Order: sequence, then structure tokens, then C-alpha cells
Amino acid sequence: MNADALHAVAIYAGANGLILLGLAVHVGRTRQLRGISIGDGGDAEMVRAMRAQANFTEYVPLCLLLLALMALIGTPVWLVHLFGLALTLGRVLHGWHFARAGSPGWMRSAGATLTLLVLLGTSAGLVAHGIVGAG
Repeated sequence: MNADALHAVAIYAGANGLILLGLAVHVGRTRQLRGISIGDGGDAEMVRAMRAQANFTEYVPLCLLLLALMALIGTPVWLVHLFGLALTLGRVLHGWHFARAGSPGWMRSAGATLTLLVLLGTSAGLVAHGIVGAG
């Protein structure tokens, strides 16, 4: 186990927790401003805010779990930082795009791409490590 790698995971878990908090506050503010207490009320801005938060919760928990597993099996800290930074940057870009109408579309694409690359890289690395380690 690499304690430095676990500390790195803690940084990214905390940072992404703050991003989720920001997205949740944005949803609450949008609900208040639009007078929508449940659902999206057919309001496009409400849908955007809700999807930003929902998309975050669909990907980030698993990615953080994968990062933690990487740290626990001894992955070098620089690799944990690489994936953690990519995940966090991806989620900031993606969330910003959805939270701000009129944001450039590249933010959504770049954010989604970074997140999916983290999911692919960490998943493939753990599968490979599991196969090699089992033999």
C-alpha cells in the first residue's frame, strides 16, 4: 500500500465532493428561481442543472473507488495524481458547461472525454493488475 497515493485519492475525493456541493447548490438555486419544487417542470435550465448533478453522480463515485483501489495495490502516486487530476478537471469542465447556459460545447466534450479516459484507464489497469497478480 502506498500512503502517499491514498493521500492523493483523499485530495481528489474532497475536491470532487466540493464540485458536487456546487452542483447541488446550483440545482437548489435554479429550483428556487424557477419555482420548481419537484422534477424539472419542463424548464430547460432546470433540466441542465439536474443533468449536470446527475451525470456527476453517475461517474465520479466509481472513478474514486477505482482510484482508491489503485492506491491500495501500490500504484505509483504520480499515476494516481494523473488520473485524479484528469477526473477533477473533466468534472469541472462538464459541470460548468451544464451549469452555465451558453458555455462552449467543447467544455462538455472535453469533460466527458477526460472522465471516460479515467474510467477506461483505471478499470483496464486494475483488470490487468488482477490478472498478472493472480498468476
